[in-house]
Amino acid sequence: MFGVVFPNRSFPIDISTFQQIDTTHWILDMNTFVGEAYDTVRDLCIFLLNNFTLPADKALAVYIQSPGSQFLFVGAVTVARPSAVLSLPWPEPGPIVVGGTMQLTAPDAAPLSAKIGVSVEDLAVLPSLDVVAENKIERLAMRVGENLFNFMQSFCGVDGSKLVVPMDILDRWFKKFQEKAKRDPEFLKTFTL
Repeated sequence: MFGVVFPNRSFPIDISTFQQIDTTHWILDMNTFVGEAYDTVRDLCIFLLNNFTLPADKALAVYIQSPGSQFLFVGAVTVARPSAVLSLPWPEPGPIVVGGTMQLTAPDAAPLSAKIGVSVEDLAVLPSLDVVAENKIERLAMRVGENLFNFMQSFCGVDGSKLVVPMDILDRWFKKFQEKAKRDPEFLKTFTL
């Protein structure tokens, strides 16, 4: 039906590794894969297998869940788009609440686990399949903006209620940004998740 690969972390994993909840839902418990270090897994490649036929109006939707959080949609595959590499922006873990009260686990209890969920869903009800790409662009823009702001802050003065910066501050920042990117190929990767 489908398989997944965690780039640089796993061989292909088929559907048998997932716990089947019902005929259209599967869960992968990340504790069985990476233990509590689930948030170090940043990407997932999901693909339809050749012998699986998914109706044209359906999709295999992928969701992630940190311990105590809600499931978060991260992308989908369809017959028209039979594979995808999805970013996994793990939500912050939340408190476990049962019946209105927060539950604490015993020290010897099994750790709460993160999960990856896969389900067959109507394509029409899913968010845009480009939502992940849009989120990446937004995060990139925010991080570049933060970098510029931090750079400008180190040169600014105060004039009443206004911050004053040198006129050539944008040129200086951009030149420094470009030099850093040339020196360190990993620098630009820190701006994306």
